[in-house]
Amino acid sequence: MRGVLYLVIATILAAIGWGASKIVVMTIPGDIFIGTRFLLASLVLLPFCYKQLRNLTIKQGFALTGVGLVLSLALQVWVYAVAITSSLAEGAFIMSLAMLIAPLIAWILFRQKPNKAFWLALPISIFGMMLLTLGNGWKMEPSQLGFMLSSLLLSLHFVLNKRVIGSITPLLSICVQMFVVGISGCLYASFNSHAPFELTEHAIFWFVISTIVATAIRYLAQTLGQFSVEIETASLIMILEPIWTLLISVTLLNEVLETQKMLGGGAIILSLLLYIKLSRRLK
Repeated sequence: MRGVLYLVIATILAAIGWGASKIVVMTIPGDIFIGTRFLLASLVLLPFCYKQLRNLTIKQGFALTGVGLVLSLALQVWVYAVAITSSLAEGAFIMSLAMLIAPLIAWILFRQKPNKAFWLALPISIFGMMLLTLGNGWKMEPSQLGFMLSSLLLSLHFVLNKRVIGSITPLLSICVQMFVVGISGCLYASFNSHAPFELTEHAIFWFVISTIVATAIRYLAQTLGQFSVEIETASLIMILEPIWTLLISVTLLNEVLETQKMLGGGAIILSLLLYIKLSRRLK
């Protein structure tokens, strides 16, 4: 039960991160935000895994760096979509598809054919995506395209990360990859020109929330939970993230989600539930 509680807390903190990120990028450019956020978060996690870091081999270091760069690209696309979207909940539902896209990525890259559960869940998820994104005819908004691309990149990260981790502890892997995201994000931001911006107390407050609470503590709780809970149970619990995000976007940002998009989000959640539940039964 402690592991389940950790994972539920992680989903709530992740949803808080969505709201906090939206508020911060209204003031701070997204690339600067991602770079500093993940660099500081990696330093917060460092005391928990510095002993394992000393045993990291050069080969493992290069592998984690490569996977971290994929994660960095996914997050840069994500924060751009967050900055321009009018609906965080919609973005969260689209991003939740990463779990369902991952088997397809593994099939393309490594010839690991998806199980029957994937093919049963896929049409439902496509239907959900259509309800979410095609409210104004057959045209996707830039933010929706951004979330979709970020979801694809996160799926690629998930597949590559499973291949790379091996004997590396999850917490050490997360810490190193966060550091890579932070450094690469800061380097990317240094090459971009930004309009002058002012750091208000409001923006600083939500930046701290997104860095400490929604990143460092969230990933620590998620790692502790996944360590003691079966993967199927963990996957089911992680589906709560877009639901919490919907609640936060409605209460904190006063968003209104249309009935059609609510049905689309529900269809995506249903497809994920079917995929997880049936994966254990169908081969």
